[in-house]
Amino acid sequence: MSANDRVLIDQIIEEQRNSLAVPLSFDEAFERFACEHALHGFGLSDEEVEAGVIGGGNDGGVDGAYVFLGGRLLHEDSEVLHNPSAAANVDHGVQLTLWLVQAKKSTSFSELALDKVASTCSHLLDMSADESHLKVMYSEDLIARFGLFKDALRRLLKRHPTVLLKFSYVTRGDANEVHAKVQAKAKLLEAQFDKAFAISQGRVEFLGPAELWKRASTLPSYTLELPYQESITHQTSHIALVALGDYVDFLSDDTGAIKSHIFDWNVRDYQGNVEVNQEIAAALQNSAAPEFWWLNNGITIVCSQATSVGKRLSLSDVQIVNGLQTSYTIHETLRELYDTEPSDPVFTRLVQVRILVTHDQAARDAVIRATNRQTAVPVASLRATDDIQRQIESYFLEHEWFYDRRKNFYRNQGKPTNRIVSIPLLAQSVMAMGLGQPDHARARPSSLLKSNQDYRRVFSDKTELAVYLWLAQAQRRVDEFLQTRPVPISRSHHTNLHFHLAMLGAVDLIGGVFNDPNKLKNAAREKVFPTETRLESLLTSLQEQFLNFQQEQLYGPDKTAKSREFVHYLTMNLGYGSLARGR
Repeated sequence: MSANDRVLIDQIIEEQRNSLAVPLSFDEAFERFACEHALHGFGLSDEEVEAGVIGGGNDGGVDGAYVFLGGRLLHEDSEVLHNPSAAANVDHGVQLTLWLVQAKKSTSFSELALDKVASTCSHLLDMSADESHLKVMYSEDLIARFGLFKDALRRLLKRHPTVLLKFSYVTRGDANEVHAKVQAKAKLLEAQFDKAFAISQGRVEFLGPAELWKRASTLPSYTLELPYQESITHQTSHIALVALGDYVDFLSDDTGAIKSHIFDWNVRDYQGNVEVNQEIAAALQNSAAPEFWWLNNGITIVCSQATSVGKRLSLSDVQIVNGLQTSYTIHETLRELYDTEPSDPVFTRLVQVRILVTHDQAARDAVIRATNRQTAVPVASLRATDDIQRQIESYFLEHEWFYDRRKNFYRNQGKPTNRIVSIPLLAQSVMAMGLGQPDHARARPSSLLKSNQDYRRVFSDKTELAVYLWLAQAQRRVDEFLQTRPVPISRSHHTNLHFHLAMLGAVDLIGGVFNDPNKLKNAAREKVFPTETRLESLLTSLQEQFLNFQQEQLYGPDKTAKSREFVHYLTMNLGYGSLARGR
């Protein structure tokens, strides 16, 4: 490792932490940086990275914990955890991953760190462990992350998943000069992971400044080359027949994983082992089947430029906006075969790819809508292309805020993190403050907009654009207030209470409960927010009512925060009145 790598990494972290409205300590910033880049290939948003960071004490030597199903981040409200039919449609043999990260700013790797993680995992991976005993030793956040993994494993047993337990140990030391004793401890931890379940595999990796610098300085590439066999060109756009082998290579990064970032604008996620994908896989595996492109609608790519030289298309700003199911099924079905038998005849078969060149975002959105109307798609799934979404994005830009309706679009452009607002965060802010349902915002961090009814309530053309910006800014102010208090609250309390505190701040400005975002239009126009002094008073009252309700109802903190009854209890006891108890 070059000494320069450490200097550069330290500089990046200093710049990032000081660019925030609430600067983090170096240790905290290093933890987040380590988690982000340990999971570099997954394209997580800042909010998704932050949600997996384990803060405070009793972390068991784990600074970050993330659960993935089939390469996609699993949330506490993910459908497979609550809907048996969704779990039944998951691919047979799908990979369930628990990825742990430890980040220390020391300049070496220690045996003690590995021993601590080994002990933690022996307790928290025990499927029969008594949670009341675990709470004595470990934080609620850590127990919840392991609980999410174990819950997913229980629900997916009939799908016979494979399990990957991975630990990324990150320091500011040289990963190529890890002491032999530490390496031996890493092998023991891998063996422990291998034996944790009959279906599990363990991996331990060491990451130092050189590895972090390489990942941090590598933005995902949206400029790619696509070889083709035949094509038709009209003006600047193309319809091409592409060999499956070339398409697998086009989809794969250096590790063989699929380039998930080129699907950021697709309106649907991969649906797994559903009937249509089973048919695609069967067509790929049947050597006697007709040409693949006869049986499949193909792929649609939008890009800003396409240049053809010698039967190779050089594409800029690539996004696959239709054909995600086909692409993922091709990749999952053929990737391993491509590595072992690249000359297999299946790779000479063809898939049809449409390459549409346009700089016009409205035109791109129209393509996304049109190509995804060919099969049934819930209206809410097309939300990123709606007029209201583009209007919100434009309004935010006018005020130097960035509405990330295309995931990580503005982060990849280097815009300030504290001014980037995702669709889910804005939806939660509207639900909590504008509609008076912080319980709903807390309970459904990733699935809030799957209901068309909820989507229409949250994103209504009757709500002034200024109100959306105010709501995003107000939620950020509340979060910053909670982070800068002299007496900080735990991460789990922050997760459970920040939407309720935001609601109280809005209600306090208006003088009573309400369920219409436009009630906030005067505050938005005048840029009026609750003061820190008032937020402190409201937080004291909120914490008192939160504890009282738990004691009266014998509820745990999470259940209380997700309870509509608690919102009613809270607003009534604080003298603001109450909305109807139902939704």
